Amino acid sequence: MGFKEIYHEYQRPMLGTGSVVGLMILWEFLLTYVIPLNPFFFTKPSLIAGAFREQILGGALWNDLAISSRAFLWGFSFAIVVGIPIGVLMGWRRRAEYTLDPFLTALYASPLVALAPLIILAFGVGLLAKSVLVFLLSVFPFIFNSFAGVRSTDRLLINVVKSFGGTEKDLYLKVIFPSILPYIVAGARIAIGRGLVGIIVGEFYASSEGIGFAISRFGDTYRLPEMFAAIFVLMIIAVLLTEAIRKLEAMLAPWRAGERAG
Repeated sequence: MGFKEIYHEYQRPMLGTGSVVGLMILWEFLLTYVIPLNPFFFTKPSLIAGAFREQILGGALWNDLAISSRAFLWGFSFAIVVGIPIGVLMGWRRRAEYTLDPFLTALYASPLVALAPLIILAFGVGLLAKSVLVFLLSVFPFIFNSFAGVRSTDRLLINVVKSFGGTEKDLYLKVIFPSILPYIVAGARIAIGRGLVGIIVGEFYASSEGIGFAISRFGDTYRLPEMFAAIFVLMIIAVLLTEAIRKLEAMLAPWRAGERAG
């Protein structure tokens, strides 16, 4: 395999990694040789890397991630289970759209993050409150993207299935689901970021453990390398989850990968 073939095969990770490494080098260079660094207000990648290593070796980071991941998984899973069926129902049944769309649009436009204290008061301090906050922030991309996917489904395909005596189940499995899959993937990418924000906000307000609490604690004590290290961990997790969703889409809808390659 020549260089061109290797580059074409691994173009995405190579370019993505190169852009991140280039940014880190520029950041380090500017704060080392060009702009005087005041460690009280800012930090640089070499210090962040040292703080990251200490947190990894000390085990504190793993414990915080384990605590936060439980709330994220519960909230995000329920967002998928609830959001996709509601979006499909709204897209397929016009009465359901007319009934639910104003309510859901109003909720989506409301500052849900600002309601975090009320959510914590209602559900207590702990796993349930953080899961609810993650759910509320991440469910709407699944609803509206599923709705858009159903509305964009080719009506000709629907008519063909009906003309051959296809049932409602056949329509959902053979036409609607393949059509909305790219929309669900796009919604999942948005929902991941919103869900991680929900974890951070929930642990900012009422928690004594977790990655959000760690970021808040490090920021309050001006331990900026440790704070940025925790933030970068969340960024890495978001990228890994997004790539996992891409792989899942390639498995469930291999024709989409072929379209992008072409």
